[in-house]
Amino acid sequence: MSNVRTTIVTDKTTPGYWRVTLDNPPINAIDDRMYDEFYDLVEEIEAAPSLKVVTFESANPDFFIAHYSTAEPRSRFGTPRWIQAATRLAQSKVLSIAVIRGRARGGGSEFTLACDIRFASKEKAVFGQPEVGTGLIPGGGALQRLPLLVGRSRAIEIILGAEDFDAETAERYGWINRAIPEAELDDFVARFVRRILSFDKQALSTAKQTINQFGLPDFAQLQLTQDTFFTTFGWPGAIERMPKLRARGIGTAGEFELNLGDHIGDL
Repeated sequence: MSNVRTTIVTDKTTPGYWRVTLDNPPINAIDDRMYDEFYDLVEEIEAAPSLKVVTFESANPDFFIAHYSTAEPRSRFGTPRWIQAATRLAQSKVLSIAVIRGRARGGGSEFTLACDIRFASKEKAVFGQPEVGTGLIPGGGALQRLPLLVGRSRAIEIILGAEDFDAETAERYGWINRAIPEAELDDFVARFVRRILSFDKQALSTAKQTINQFGLPDFAQLQLTQDTFFTTFGWPGAIERMPKLRARGIGTAGEFELNLGDHIGDL
């Protein structure tokens, strides 16, 4: 039996509904192992004929997913197949919902963007794409998905500004579907899931697949951007900033990570 701890836990007790919890301490950084587990999960989702809806939430109240991990790469694929898995999830017959509490920055924001719907805690959710502030570019879909959701100018503000955004602003921009008071979020999501479960899967999946014809980015562009992203770690700006990020606490559960959007502007 393997002693490797899984970072993605799936509750399948309700027929037609999988509740997925993301759990990768200390800050739920998305590393290559989590990407691989997500790839495997998408394969399971595609193979489940009666599945209608999947929700994703975090075990950590402060971080939905902090960002892409600074740990050593260790995907069994060499380069993690995030773009393929995210595209397949979007194209699947299953509705995917991100239920967001805490920080969703960088790869964490891009994880939520890969889901069909995003519901967030008004008080606790924070969003950001800090990559440009670290000398990198977003490589997991933000450069394609955000303009489709928020428009060109707001996407430029988000990505080039590299600041944090509260849930109410994210809702107003179109980054998320709704910012819901924390005390009401779980009940709201549960009610929405019950509605989806009461509907016929053929109608649900046909409607989603038709909408997909107008609302998804080009896979080739997503893949090209991810390939470029991995080269940005060798850019002079990133090489200069990475030691500063590590020295100030990137990847650890502390004040720097909690307020990364503020700190990224004064590296």
